[in-house]
Amino acid sequence: MSDAAISIRNLVKEYASQGEAPPKLALKGVSFDVPEGGIFGLLGPNGAGKSTLINILSGLVMKTSGDVSIWGHDIDRNQRNAKANIGIVPQEIVFDPFFTPFEVLENQGGMYGIAKALRRSEDLLKAVHLEDKRNAYARSLSGGMKRRLLIAKAMVHSPPVLVLDEPTAGVDVELRRQLWELVTELNREGVTVVLTTHYLEEAEELCERIAIINHGELIANKPTRELVDMTREKIVVLTVDRDIDVLPDDPAFLRCEKAGDQIMEIAYDKDRANAGQVMSVVQEKGFTIRDVTTREADLEDVFVRLTTEAQAAEPASAG
Repeated sequence: MSDAAISIRNLVKEYASQGEAPPKLALKGVSFDVPEGGIFGLLGPNGAGKSTLINILSGLVMKTSGDVSIWGHDIDRNQRNAKANIGIVPQEIVFDPFFTPFEVLENQGGMYGIAKALRRSEDLLKAVHLEDKRNAYARSLSGGMKRRLLIAKAMVHSPPVLVLDEPTAGVDVELRRQLWELVTELNREGVTVVLTTHYLEEAEELCERIAIINHGELIANKPTRELVDMTREKIVVLTVDRDIDVLPDDPAFLRCEKAGDQIMEIAYDKDRANAGQVMSVVQEKGFTIRDVTTREADLEDVFVRLTTEAQAAEPASAG
């Protein structure tokens, strides 16, 4: 891929052994590019290696081997420029609670060597809708406000790349929506955004491309729509006229599960069957159908399928 905001090649991170425990391989030769100008999702279960990768980008963790460049600058050979071109919003809320939001941004600007006249603290507070909290102590801010202040802090030096590590963790639905709007606005202004999240609907709505890491390995890296289309499943939920003692079975079904006393959920390959055929099979088994709903597979279905397949394949690859 050309015009990569971040380029990662054969990235390996091994943590030294602790006591009798063997060394831990957190990243196992990961390679991918983050295209310039988009919103890129980085997904994976807990312990997959996402935070290790982000900490390498931020300079908090030293990689074992591999190459990483940010905005064309190698993180080893050109560390200063690499750091100047990225802003990191960590999961943890970290700033001095006795500073005001304005002071937090001014201090961060000073750490980056930005002359006082060139700092954008007032503009950044407006951008994250905290101008009315300019002089409040940071400790008095709500959780959502603190998250927004962290984003402003990461943007103090105007980096072209912004990495958000679980930015909406523990945030209620309305505040999450506000953060989504803020991230989308930053992206419209030209900032390349990398987003890690446990909310799969968040990734599906915001991200143009998604990479999935599992046990330190890259198991997918595709445009979001293509990733969702990887699962050719359609799911039909049928409410029938009596309690289900024995679930119907048919070669056309990928799976058939009981979702209630009189409710069954049937998944089928939409390239090989349709909902009418599925319902005919159920009726042939002696059920009368009272209600029908259908849904397409979404990113959550794909994520579960890919990570499950990767875990199933792991013992075989290890042996």
